[in-house]
Amino acid sequence: MPPTDPSIPNLPEEVSLAKALAAIAPGGVYAGCRLIREGDEAHLLPQEARSIPARQPALRRASGAARWIAHRLLADIGIGGVAIPRAPSGAPVWPEGIIGSLAHDDDMAVAAIARIADIGALGIDVEPALPLPDDIFALVANGPDRMETADQPLAGRILFAAKEAVYKAVYPLDRQILGYEDIAVDLDNGRATTSTGRKVSLAYCIAPRVVALAFVRQ
Repeated sequence: MPPTDPSIPNLPEEVSLAKALAAIAPGGVYAGCRLIREGDEAHLLPQEARSIPARQPALRRASGAARWIAHRLLADIGIGGVAIPRAPSGAPVWPEGIIGSLAHDDDMAVAAIARIADIGALGIDVEPALPLPDDIFALVANGPDRMETADQPLAGRILFAAKEAVYKAVYPLDRQILGYEDIAVDLDNGRATTSTGRKVSLAYCIAPRVVALAFVRQ
């Protein structure tokens, strides 16, 4: 029989996205997903709960869901019982030797981790599989962006997710605020370049959420 424990990601949407993430994650990167559930804030470890100032139940649930995934990914590589508190900058604080990224939309949380020995930078973003509104697309897209081969109804949304993931990946390296205009994305060839000179690899999936992974190999 399939598992019935509601804490285990086994819903069809989770299974589909988990398979898609496994297919796009490069070697050394581990990624997972979870539909956000009522009560997921209870998955926050005490140190994590204290570090997250958000009082809104929805945000705390999303943070709990994302860390639930991360805890299990860490356990899978032999690192258990480690808190992932929120730094004052808002970024998660990972155990020594680990790099990672968390993200969520209104309904789904995702996480990705890797060992620093394998991956030098890592970012993830998740978005609903819906066309990006025209006014937001006008802010996000720039002349150097290339997305001709992307699924056209969702190309703008994929571009948005890719730039968010790239920013998460490179900010810890350069500590510079980047706007959308500072990130040139080539979805056709799976890469991006920042105004700080960073070259970043990209992968994405649509199953059934748009998820983008940005990474720099060591």
